[in-house]
Amino acid sequence: MFHVILALLPICLFTIYLYGLAAVLIILVGIFSCLMTETLACRISGKTNTLNNKSIIVTGLIYSLTLPPGLALWMVCVGGVIAVLLGKLLFGGLGYNLFNPALVGRVFLQAAFPTAMTTWQTPLMVDRFSQLPASMLALPFTTPNYDSISGATPLAAMKFEQVPTETSQLFLGLSGGSLGETSALLILAGGIYLITRKMMRWQIPAGIFVAVIVFTFIAQNIDSDNTPSTLFMLFSGGLMLGAMFMATDPVASPITPKGCFIYGLLIGLLIVIIRLWGGMPEGVMYAILFANAVSPHIDRWTQPRPYGHKDLRP
Repeated sequence: MFHVILALLPICLFTIYLYGLAAVLIILVGIFSCLMTETLACRISGKTNTLNNKSIIVTGLIYSLTLPPGLALWMVCVGGVIAVLLGKLLFGGLGYNLFNPALVGRVFLQAAFPTAMTTWQTPLMVDRFSQLPASMLALPFTTPNYDSISGATPLAAMKFEQVPTETSQLFLGLSGGSLGETSALLILAGGIYLITRKMMRWQIPAGIFVAVIVFTFIAQNIDSDNTPSTLFMLFSGGLMLGAMFMATDPVASPITPKGCFIYGLLIGLLIVIIRLWGGMPEGVMYAILFANAVSPHIDRWTQPRPYGHKDLRP
């Protein structure tokens, strides 16, 4: 868990550079809400506190990076509570969660507060280190007041307006979006660091990238006018963060190498389908959660048979 935090640190520092105090507060409140929920729930239920293994910090950190800058802090707190209670503790706690807890919290906020979750702040504002967006300080259950709102994200601009974004901006992370939709370069570097230390199953991101490349190529040959480029699909939105740090959740993903690759292919296919033909411009979190649900079946289908034994799988 320490090395995962270390791999995420450059991404956090870059998003703080883009959004200033807003990013700092969202990350801190996201982590704190997850920590306090875990602590109180374990104390009430009499279970052993798992804070010492830092897994809940990773959950809070990844959850925070899925949120838009400028989101009201009370909403950030509510999502953190839901992520731990419904995404983790409901299934039995550490090591038993069926779904990625950070994405459970994010999906809840998307359903409960759709306007707030699709309102974006302009990156690199001059006063980002001296002032907070007014929306962040909204009282609970009140409508936030937004200032310095940016335009559509690159995915939304491409899907609904057919306006592309330069690949270099997406790769370096200079376009708007959620806190984790920053530099694809830094996200790849963090993922490669974990892979080289054998702390991440490379088959999962590899499967996602292969599926996105192949199915985007097929879609381009069918309808080139309405299909973005392969590099745009790879570097835009939350695909890189999802492929490297969310889909690779060791509890919610398959165990076998073959199963991990199939799992990645499924996620990549769903991302392309949702982005091109779904009602929303982004589909990473839904694709990962759906694949989480299928993960136990993929494990059963790809379980290796011991040599010399009859296959007794149903």
